[in-house]
Amino acid sequence: MIKKITETKWTGVVLAIIGILLIVFGIYRGEMSVVFTKAINICMECIGIG
Repeated sequence: MIKKITETKWTGVVLAIIGILLIVFGIYRGEMSVVFTKAINICMECIGIG
């Protein structure tokens, strides 16, 4: 019987590695500061301070 791709243990490992690589690539490009700036602005608007 042939296993489906979603039934193997390697699917989760491969997806985790791809996710980590994409996070590292985003940090390398400087996207982390953009995301933090947007998060701060959204939080300030919701709280009503800004």
